[in-house]
Amino acid sequence: MSSRPGKNPAPPKRVRFNREDRLRQLLDVSWRLVRAEGTDALSLPRLSEEAAVTKPVVYDHFGTRNGLLIALYLDFDARQTAIIDAALAARAPTLADTARVIANSYVDCVLAQGREIPGVVAALAGSPELATVKRDYQLVFIEKCRNALGPFTGEKGIAPSAFWAMLGAGDALTQAAVNGEITARQAQDELNEVILAMVGRSRR
Repeated sequence: MSSRPGKNPAPPKRVRFNREDRLRQLLDVSWRLVRAEGTDALSLPRLSEEAAVTKPVVYDHFGTRNGLLIALYLDFDARQTAIIDAALAARAPTLADTARVIANSYVDCVLAQGREIPGVVAALAGSPELATVKRDYQLVFIEKCRNALGPFTGEKGIAPSAFWAMLGAGDALTQAAVNGEITARQAQDELNEVILAMVGRSRR
């Protein structure tokens, strides 16, 4: 029996990622695993299996499980920050629109967390890394609000304590919306009123 001469088909080329692309792949696989099975299922060896990479690759990127969870938290914050920045850039240059954009964006970002981010936060409960990351994010958000609201305040501007009170109100309102005690729109409206009152006090 004869066979026609010919070349064997070439094996599929193995895709080699640079470090940034590999990190993106590992984060995407982590999110899929968390959504499908919850945060408890996420470990560095499990991520290695799901992403079809060696364990040293995963450990090189994250070091520890806490390092992976912090990376997920930062990844979510980065995406939400981009959404808030885009909303602020597109707003009308008025106090009413600025306050509304801040209130709506804050509530929307918290509601967008779904069950994935609360699971990540719960897994990191008590870790100094999480406390530092959350504090840094809050300070960045406060500075965004200060810059956006600056043109509408008095000469002294808004006191730092007022911004922390705004964050406290925002967290309480969004948690009530998550629990179904109020609607997302009610949370946004109330936070909008808090921001307008805060600016009003700065003018006195």
